Amino acid sequence: MTVAIVLQFAVVLGAIWMGARSSGIGLGLWGAVGLVVLVGAFGISPTSPPVDVMLIILAVIMAASVMEAAGGIDFLVRIAERIIRANPKYVTIVAPLTTWTFSFVAGTGHIVYPLLPVIYETAHRSGIRPERPMAVATIASQQAITASPVAAATAAMIGLFAEKGLAEWGLREILLVCVPATLVGVLAAALVSMVLGKELKDDAEYQARLAAGEVPAPQPITERAPLKPTAKLSAMVFLAGVALVVLFGFFPELRMLPGAKGPLSMPIIIEILMMSVAAIMLLVTRVNVDDVPKTATLRAGVVAVIGIFGLAWLGDSFIAANKDVIVPAIGDWAKVAPWTFAFGLFFASVLLYSQAATTRALMPLGVALGIPPQFLIAMFPSVNGYFFIPTYGSLIAAINFDLSGTTRIGRYVLNHSFMIPGLVATSVSVATGLAIAKMIF
Repeated sequence: MTVAIVLQFAVVLGAIWMGARSSGIGLGLWGAVGLVVLVGAFGISPTSPPVDVMLIILAVIMAASVMEAAGGIDFLVRIAERIIRANPKYVTIVAPLTTWTFSFVAGTGHIVYPLLPVIYETAHRSGIRPERPMAVATIASQQAITASPVAAATAAMIGLFAEKGLAEWGLREILLVCVPATLVGVLAAALVSMVLGKELKDDAEYQARLAAGEVPAPQPITERAPLKPTAKLSAMVFLAGVALVVLFGFFPELRMLPGAKGPLSMPIIIEILMMSVAAIMLLVTRVNVDDVPKTATLRAGVVAVIGIFGLAWLGDSFIAANKDVIVPAIGDWAKVAPWTFAFGLFFASVLLYSQAATTRALMPLGVALGIPPQFLIAMFPSVNGYFFIPTYGSLIAAINFDLSGTTRIGRYVLNHSFMIPGLVATSVSVATGLAIAKMIF
């Protein structure tokens, strides 16, 4: 590599590092700063920003935000709570499968937050070490993001394939590979988690804290506030929209217009459907439109869009400007062992804390390297490396909700409760995905 490319790469890494330090919208803003340096100091011509990806995310987030404002998220959470509490002895298996399912449906891992105290109480009451279901359920809620038809990360993959002239690869292929792959990964992590740590009755540290009154005794289950009257209706309308997205993704002939040479692209279909779903929910639920911008879902979605805007634009521009040097340099290595690209995705996600931002920042390199699309899809779950450094919001929440103190950050920081379940879920998901991709494509 030339000195100029090394310096440019240092600028990209510096922008990512600064963005990771400030997190949130800082990822996108520092990405823009990096692009300014590349353009001003190195004369790089910027590529087009990832407009389709941002529009897909905005459309999906709008529908999910209206559902939240109407109480639909609360409705889904109540269903999840009943499932978890109905199977207390198998909470380490049931909890992660439940959080995976509801994150898959809603397209966001944030649904795990209200379920964490339920998982804790169910495990603690049953004498099960809370660390086991708490940690793996948190991991499962994020694994589902790389399988959900309405997640920002999936939108990034669909948009990327469309941009790169790979329109034949899209939602159907992602679901065929990533749904079974991530489910197998989550189940493997749950089975491993069942034997992690000491049983509560044999844990001297826990027993000492319990005897000293430092661990609250299991509390009686309290009644939740009544759901909004529109909660169930909004959830049903949203789920109908998700079902339509999946239907159009699996059957391209449904997207054919009279006289057209090919079907409408999935980015357009998702944008039209989810914006329409949001409008229909506003109509039938009569939710106050001023409540929609105040939802946590909309705030998280806007942060994701800004992150992708700056960071993906920076990454795309750097790769496009130096494609003729970068691709030959590592192309042969990637072709011989394409699965090794998953390590790059994983460690990038550790820094970026965003599956969608990681996908948009690095997947274009995978395409440029000539890695077959089916293998890029199989490696998609490797963007779930957020757990490696235990500072992500849902990890901190799980630690705080576990009043027994068994879910924790270890003395050496990286030996925390989420490390083993996270590594097992991610590695098994990728391995399973690669096997499935090889069999069906």
